Amino acid sequence: MRVPRIAIAGSVLLTLIGATLLTSRQSFAQRSGRLPKSIYIQAQAMGTSYQLGRQVSVNLIIQEYSTTDDQQALFGAFTEKGNEGLVNALSKMKGKGRMQITGTLGYEVTYIKKFDMPDGSTKIRMITDRPLRFGEAWSDTRSSDYNLSAAEIILSPNEKKNSGSLLPACKFKINKKKELEIELLQNPWKLVNVRRR
Repeated sequence: MRVPRIAIAGSVLLTLIGATLLTSRQSFAQRSGRLPKSIYIQAQAMGTSYQLGRQVSVNLIIQEYSTTDDQQALFGAFTEKGNEGLVNALSKMKGKGRMQITGTLGYEVTYIKKFDMPDGSTKIRMITDRPLRFGEAWSDTRSSDYNLSAAEIILSPNEKKNSGSLLPACKFKINKKKELEIELLQNPWKLVNVRRR
């Protein structure tokens, strides 16, 4: 079976942790991290390709955004030890929020970054270490190599245009063209009916 991959052109620093920091446009909350009030986002994740027809609910609670120090720590860990270094660094970070997916107990999200887009929409990107199930760790299954989860959510001024994608199990690596590549265990899930509560 072909392993799904998403190649991301450009600098590893820019693409790994979600493009350059928008320092001139950052609010106090972004610079300090902590939000005055938690943000709740609900969505439906719809399977694509092999998962077509499957649907699960996704709830995201954002309590704070990641700081520049968080970004630098992750970049340094990835540069030094690749995906393994990134997973280790994420596992040591304080949780910034929580993601709950139907059929799971949910887990902490340790890296969340917000970007204000020119069209007035807001892009939120997140990466976290994926908790492995006992069976995966015990049997050392192929899925245990895909020990990260990532997501991107776009909140538009027109709520009907909100969208996003979810990568439940993935890993990061550099391909032969020196591009960052996200290798997926399964195909991406499309996020629909995305609502901020």
